[in-house]
Amino acid sequence: MYLGQCTKDIIRWPRPASPPVVKLEVFYNSEYSMPSTHAMSGTAIPISMILLTYGRWQDIIAGFLYTILILAIFYPFVDLIDDFNQTHKYAPLIIIGLHLALGIFSFTLDTWSTSRGDTAEILGSGAGIACGSHVSHNVGLMLDPSLDILPLALPPITVTMFGKAILRILIGMVFVLIVRDIMKRITIPLACKIFSIPCDDIRKARQHMEVELPYRYITYGMVGFSITFLVPYLFFFIGIS
Repeated sequence: MYLGQCTKDIIRWPRPASPPVVKLEVFYNSEYSMPSTHAMSGTAIPISMILLTYGRWQDIIAGFLYTILILAIFYPFVDLIDDFNQTHKYAPLIIIGLHLALGIFSFTLDTWSTSRGDTAEILGSGAGIACGSHVSHNVGLMLDPSLDILPLALPPITVTMFGKAILRILIGMVFVLIVRDIMKRITIPLACKIFSIPCDDIRKARQHMEVELPYRYITYGMVGFSITFLVPYLFFFIGIS
């Protein structure tokens, strides 16, 4: 970062003109453009990971290339998927069903590991976020701004705005943590009761697929739903949107 910032002042390459570029942070207008320190740090961090994880280079490289492949395949469909999630009548049912199917049919572990729970957590979070965005869009809570008002003007930073931002952070974090704790307390004993699994040792009970999958999926599904609908609705209701 130090070398990059110094090089900017030596080369003195101006930032792109606006328009056509939309400037999201005018605070950096006075800073030169070449080279991009964001690009430098984004390159240095993964390369550092490779150098500092001797013996796992193939894992890092494979993960990087795999991500590139996934992005290349799914990128053309991002807008289509987003539009479907928000506007299709039966989107929530399809989203929940698809994520449940992916969770149920993808786990054939010889021995228990954190992989199954993490995957279920990711699937649940994704389903909750998608369903929350669907509800938010349909009730008019979080609509995209029309193209004719872009780019948006940066509002003045006031004490009121700063106070609302702090309140949103604190209230949002507390709300999500409460939701996660409540769902955890409900889903684990309920799954144990339904599938007749002893619940005296919670850690051991969670290693059973019948407990781990619904616990992770439902709990973090509600967390995702809270982030994209319940929390924004709460902000709107109390007037700190």
